[in-house]
Amino acid sequence: MAKPKPHPSSALKQTVFTCHPPDAQSVFLAGTFNDWDPAGTPMRRTSSGEWAVELTLEPGRYEYKFIVDGVWSCAPGSQQPDSTLPDCVPNAFGSFNREIHVE
Repeated sequence: MAKPKPHPSSALKQTVFTCHPPDAQSVFLAGTFNDWDPAGTPMRRTSSGEWAVELTLEPGRYEYKFIVDGVWSCAPGSQQPDSTLPDCVPNAFGSFNREIHVE
């Protein structure tokens, strides 16, 4: 899940990405904002057990996925199939990516 929030300078927005894979050892975020680098954006486990990272993004549309213990996923920890999630879109590889629009 990603939530944009205002950034104090120009049009940049602080955007927080979170997911909840309860037994994960490592979680990374990859997407169009980091050229799909699977190790470029590590996430940190919060005190509530979620994994989170905050990025500064320009307004626009972005696609992304989480990499949980080496496995790419739209919604780690969810029992719902990716294809039924409202912010998942098909990709060229026959699977799905998450989508966010930063205003």
